[in-house]
Amino acid sequence: MSEPVSQARRALNETPADRLVGGIGEVLTRSYGITDVELYQVDYRLAELLPLTEGDPITNPGHPAWRAFDHQSPILTDGTAWFPVTMRGERRGVLCLAPVPDDRTVLAELADIATALAHEVAAVAAGTDVYQAARRTQRLTLAAEMQWDLLPGRSRIRPSFSLAGQLEPAYAVRGDSFDWSDDGQRLWLSTINGTGEGVAASLLTSLATHALRNARRAGLSLADQAALADRAIYDLYRGEQHLSALLMELDLRSGMMTVVDAGSPRLVLLRDGEVTEQPLEAQFPLGMFEETDYHEQKFPLERGDRLFVVSDGVVDAAGQHVRYGETALDRFLRRTGPMEPLDAVRSLIGDLRAFVAGDLVDDAVVVCLDWSGPQP
Repeated sequence: MSEPVSQARRALNETPADRLVGGIGEVLTRSYGITDVELYQVDYRLAELLPLTEGDPITNPGHPAWRAFDHQSPILTDGTAWFPVTMRGERRGVLCLAPVPDDRTVLAELADIATALAHEVAAVAAGTDVYQAARRTQRLTLAAEMQWDLLPGRSRIRPSFSLAGQLEPAYAVRGDSFDWSDDGQRLWLSTINGTGEGVAASLLTSLATHALRNARRAGLSLADQAALADRAIYDLYRGEQHLSALLMELDLRSGMMTVVDAGSPRLVLLRDGEVTEQPLEAQFPLGMFEETDYHEQKFPLERGDRLFVVSDGVVDAAGQHVRYGETALDRFLRRTGPMEPLDAVRSLIGDLRAFVAGDLVDDAVVVCLDWSGPQP
């Protein structure tokens, strides 16, 4: 590790949480003569790159900043460089630096610093509102604030899988959500198709998410995780409120997928360019009845498989008196084959927004999982 990179890492560790960009800016000026430093974070809609301190939002998809964000590689144009600010596949935005020489070694070192910045922003985010507040173009509803704080992130990459998800309408989502976790041997993924309005919907989803996490962290099987969450919701709402969920557990050593369909969103498989709906054993939504028994089903994934989980808000999105529908969805999913999961999710949401000529009205959740196969 070069001395400037070491100094930048030290600055990130020692600088107050709200001044991370300024902290590395001083190192960049001393070491590289860089005078302009700005962090652009991607907003909740995945539609704009917003400056942390000053400047205009970047919306043009052809802009170098978006090229760096999309391709996850540095872009240098006329002395200004844009670097992905990404942590373990979680794309937070881009770092803009100038002037930057066209020097491969310097660009590699600055890319390392941008990655270190991503890790530090993630580490301090719970203790300061500076970064959260700067990545929104409008006020979140209270329900949406609660939903976004529930999420594990929007994307995740490991050698054996890539994963991404998005909620819509981003600034006013109510009950739809997703969650994931992995331990190197298994990946757990849950997708919730919530019910209700406003904060009441978010509270219901929050209860289900925390109940599922509690059961998962206790080492319970997928069916027992569903049963515990079902009981927690029923005990509070006595069947008057319930929600649909799809629980998945992927064995990263074999590619075997275990699923519990609790009135779930739609599960779609993209394999060799063909789109098929994965048949699932429909079971009762969580919280509908007391002491529901849930059953697991299994199916194997093949290398290169892509799975989409989509809630009914996607298929039922309405344009001019026409639903988006399953045919349009399947056609679009087929076109996402070459894209990374986050790009596929963002493209689908963008297509939905274009179809309805604005933001979605009803909640929608989209999750994309790529299976690369067991790794040594």
